[in-house]
Order: sequence, then structure tokens, then C-alpha cells
Amino acid sequence: MVQFIDTKKENLIAARLSGKLDEANLKTIHQRIHQIIDKGQKVDFYFEMEDFEGYTLKGFWEDLKIDSAHLGDYGKMAFVGNRKWQEWAAKAIDFFIKSEVKFFDISEEQQAQNWIKS
Repeated sequence: MVQFIDTKKENLIAARLSGKLDEANLKTIHQRIHQIIDKGQKVDFYFEMEDFEGYTLKGFWEDLKIDSAHLGDYGKMAFVGNRKWQEWAAKAIDFFIKSEVKFFDISEEQQAQNWIKS
């Protein structure tokens, strides 16, 4: 499930992720990506992962398609979670994407918010 968080930063997609993300969830995020890049801006991401279990197979495939289509459109990415695999996933994303990617423990939520807004 994706629960979007309102922010004042117009090029930021902020959301709480829980459960497994499916194809519909990713298509909703993709629409928001286009709303930002259509304005000529890079897209920043802030994701809080609480009880996040990953993706359905179709959700994972949709995420791969979106990311490969928008590699040059991403700015900063902040991932906030409490699982080791989430930290590893953030490091893998950092390796493949030209963006600035950071993982923050859930106890560092405020630091993550400050970093993504700077």
C-alpha cells in the first residue's frame, strides 16, 4: 500500500509504504513522476517503509520498467526503514541509479526529512 504524505516541496514524492506494492501502486507513483518531470524538474523521493514487505511480481516488474525509463529524471532518494534488507536495497539502487540515495533507520526519520528537503 502507498499512502502519500503531503509536502511543500513540489518535486518531492513522499509516501509511507506498507505490505506489498502491486502494479496499480506503481502506476500511481508513475503518474506523480510524470507530473513533476513534465514541469522540467528532477524527482526526489522520500519513502518510509513500515511493515513493508516488498513487491508482488507484477509490481516489481512495473518498478523496473519505470526506473529504467526515468534513470536521468531522479534527484535525491531517502529511504527510511528498520530492516537490514531495506538498507541493502537502497545501496543496490544507489549503485544502479545516478541519484543521491541514502538509507536512514526509522529512528533517524527527522534527519531523513531534513536531508531530502535540503
